[in-house]
Amino acid sequence: MEVQFTPDEEQKLNELAALRGRESAATLVRDIIEGYFEELAPTREMLESRYDNLKSGRVKPISGEEVEAYFQEKSAARRSQKLGS
Repeated sequence: MEVQFTPDEEQKLNELAALRGRESAATLVRDIIEGYFEELAPTREMLESRYDNLKSGRVKPISGEEVEAYFQEKSAARRSQKLGS
């Protein structure tokens, strides 16, 4: 796979690679992508697990209206605490 960068982006990558002590901008980009995938894996697993829980009926979905009402109540309670302080 080949990725095209603008000259400005390439310059920034080269500068960052030098600053970080990397051999090249390509090495820096590979390290960044590898880190991204490592950070993404647990999120993906969590989302798949939650989706499986919904599909199996172990948990029930909450409507958007319920979520919005919950946070509105929570915000109102927080504002009244601040006013009462």
